[in-house]
Amino acid sequence: MISSLNHLSIFTRLILFCFVVAGTSSRAQIITIPLETSNNALVLQADEKKNLNIIYFGEKLLNNNEYASAPRVYRQTGDYTDLLRASYAPSGSRNLAEPAITVIHADGNTSLDLRYLSHKTEKVNDNISVLSIVLKDPVYDFQVVQYFKTYHAEDIIEQWSVISHQEKKDVTLQKYASGIVHLTADSYWLTQYHGDWAKEMQPEVSKITHGIKTLDSKLGTRANLFQPSVFMVSLDKPATEDEGTVLYGGLEWSGNFRVDIELDPQDNLRIIAGINNFASPYILKPKEEFRTPAFLYLLSHHGKGEASRKMHSWARKYKILDGEGSRLTLLNNWEATYFDFNEQKLFKLLKDTKDLGVDLFLLDDGWFANKYPRNGDTAGLGDWDENKSKLPNGITSLVKEAKNNQVKFGIWIEPEMVNPKSELYEKHPDWVIRQPKREEHYFRNQLVLDLTNPAVQDFVFKVVDDLFTKNPELAYIKWDCNAVIYNAYSASLKNQTHLYIDYVRGLYKVLERIRAKYPQVPMMLCSGGGGRVDYAALQYFTEFWPSDNTDPLERIYMQWEYSHFYPAIATSNHVTEWGKQPLKFRVDVAMMGKLGFDIVVHDLPEKDLKFCQEAIRNYNSLKSVIWHGDLYRVADPKEQSIASLLYVQNDKRTAVLFSYLVNNRYGEGSILPVKLKGLDASKRYRIRETNIYPGTQSSINPEQVYSGDFLMKVGFNPDVNNGRKSVVLVIEEVR
Repeated sequence: MISSLNHLSIFTRLILFCFVVAGTSSRAQIITIPLETSNNALVLQADEKKNLNIIYFGEKLLNNNEYASAPRVYRQTGDYTDLLRASYAPSGSRNLAEPAITVIHADGNTSLDLRYLSHKTEKVNDNISVLSIVLKDPVYDFQVVQYFKTYHAEDIIEQWSVISHQEKKDVTLQKYASGIVHLTADSYWLTQYHGDWAKEMQPEVSKITHGIKTLDSKLGTRANLFQPSVFMVSLDKPATEDEGTVLYGGLEWSGNFRVDIELDPQDNLRIIAGINNFASPYILKPKEEFRTPAFLYLLSHHGKGEASRKMHSWARKYKILDGEGSRLTLLNNWEATYFDFNEQKLFKLLKDTKDLGVDLFLLDDGWFANKYPRNGDTAGLGDWDENKSKLPNGITSLVKEAKNNQVKFGIWIEPEMVNPKSELYEKHPDWVIRQPKREEHYFRNQLVLDLTNPAVQDFVFKVVDDLFTKNPELAYIKWDCNAVIYNAYSASLKNQTHLYIDYVRGLYKVLERIRAKYPQVPMMLCSGGGGRVDYAALQYFTEFWPSDNTDPLERIYMQWEYSHFYPAIATSNHVTEWGKQPLKFRVDVAMMGKLGFDIVVHDLPEKDLKFCQEAIRNYNSLKSVIWHGDLYRVADPKEQSIASLLYVQNDKRTAVLFSYLVNNRYGEGSILPVKLKGLDASKRYRIRETNIYPGTQSSINPEQVYSGDFLMKVGFNPDVNNGRKSVVLVIEEVR
C-alpha cells in the first residue's frame, strides 16, 4: 500500500512538472520584436501559434519590456481572425480584411497561411539597422521574408518583402504588397494628392471612414501623373505644421502603385502599400525570388514640419544622388526657341548663358533626327542622330562653344519613347509596346519602347553612352518621359502579365548601367512635370522637374506641397514667361529650390538683366542654406494672404526667408508679423533684404538687431504688400 502511494506521488509530481514545463514553454513561444528609432517604436509579436502581429506603433517607451503589455490595454471588439494586426496578412485562410499577399499554389489551391519561423537583426552602421523576419506556410513550401530597415536619427522605416517557394511547379502571385502599417487612434485624417499636366500636387484632406480607400496608378510609366504615391495620415485630428501625430508614406517604385487604406472593424487603420497588381499576376518559378519595392514611412509627433525636415535629411543622406553635394544653375532654350533653332541661334544663347552668369546651357528637344526631322512633337523621336540641317557640326561644336564661353553644356533626351513617324519605329516595330491587332493610341504623338526587352535596354543605354563617348565634356542630362502605356503588350515577353513590373525593372537596369559608367553626371528626372518622382528613381537623378506649369503663383502652391516630401536641392525651378507676375517675383519663387532660367536673355530690358545677374550672385551665396538647411513653412498660402518659407542653416547662424503676396485684393499683405522658427533663441540676428530690383529701395532696416527669441515668439514683418509682392530676407547672426 505504501509502495503504491509512493508510485502515485511520483506520477503526480511528474504530471505537475510537465504542466509547469508546458506553461513555461508556452510563454517562451511568445516572441516580442521591438524596432526602435530615435523617437518611435514599431513592435511585432509572434504569439503562441506563431502568428506575427503588429502590437504597437507609436512613441518609444523608456522600458522596452513593457511593449509586450500593449495589446492588453485595448478593449476593442473581437478579432475573429487573429489576423487584423498581421504584419503581412495572407488571403484564403482566416483573413477577412484586405490582404497583403494572395497566391495560387502549384496545385491550384488559393489558401495561404504565414507563421513566424525566425528573425535576425543586422546593424549596418550606427544609424541604420535591418530586421529580417522569416514567415512560412506550414502546409506549402512557401515563404515570405519581411525586411524592416530603420534609420534611427530620422525615425524612418523602409519595409519590403522577398517572396519565394519550392513547390513542384510555378506559383501565381495575385497580390504582393511591400508591407503593412497598423495604427490605432480615435480618428484618422488622410491627405492625398491628385492632378494632371500643369496641375500637379493638388492636396485633398478627408476624414477616413470605414471601408477601403485606394490610392493607385495604372499608367505604367508616368505613374504619378494623376495620383502621386505619397500621402499623409494624421491621428486623432488633422496635423498642423507644429502639432499633431502624422504619418508620411510613399512607395519607392516608378511604375504602377497601390495603397489600400482600410479602417477595420476594430476602428484601427491598416495601410497596405506596394506594386499595383492591376493586370499583373506574377508567375513565380520554384526557388525564384520576388522582391517588392520599399514602402517608406515616417511617424512624427510634432506635426508636418518635423516630418518634412526628417524626410529631407534622410533623402539628402541616403536617397538622392549626390544629395549632400552641389547643383548647376542653368539656362534652357525651350521657351526661347522651341523646335526652331540652328547652330548660330544656339551660339548666341551660349553667349547669353555666360552673360547671365549661370553655370550651364541646356539644349532641349528638337536637336535630332534626319529622315523625319524633329521639328515638332509628331516625328523623329527615337532617331538620336544630330539633325544635319540644324546642327551641321553636331553636338561637338556646341560643347566646344560652351567651353569657349566658360559655361558647361547639357542636353535633353527622351530615350524610352518613340514616334510612329521615325526610322526606329520602321526598323523595330517589335520594340514598341503595342497590341499588334489593335489601333494604336498615342500620348503626345508617341508610344513607349519595350524596356522588358534586353535589346531595347541596350539601345536606351547606347543613346546616353554615345552622347558621352562623342562628347566627354557633356555635363548634364535632362531625361524626359512623356507617354503612358496604352495597349499593353510586349513582343518579347512570354508572360504578358509581367509587363508593367518588368518595364520598371528594365528601366532601373539601364539607369544602373548609366550610373556605373557615369556616376557623377547631373541628371534631371523630367516627365512633363511630376509624373515620375519617387525615391527609387531619385537614386539615379540629382533633381526632378515638378511641373511644366512655371507660373510662379501656381508654383508657390505646388512647391509648398512637394516640400512635404522632397528637399529643395532636388526641386528644379525655372524662371520663364509663364504668369503675369513681374520678373522679380518669378526669380524669387524659383530660388526656393534648384534655380534655372528659360527666358530670352538678350531681349531682357537692361534693369531686368541687371537684376537677374545680381540675383544669381545672391543665390550662389545662399544656395547652401536653401539646399542643405532645415525648412520651416511659416505662412500657409491656403490660409493666409501671404506665403512664407524659411530655410535655416544647421548651425543657426544664417537663414533665408521667402515671402510672397498670394491675394491681390485691396489692402492685403503681411498685416501680422511672421513668427520665425528654427533659430537659436540666445543668438542675436540682423535682417537684410536681398534681390532688390534696380531703382527700388528696401523698407527693411538692416541695422536693427533682434534676438532669436523675439523673432520666434513675436515674429518679423517682411512688409509684403501690393507694391512689394515678393520679398527675400537674409537673417544673419551678429557676431
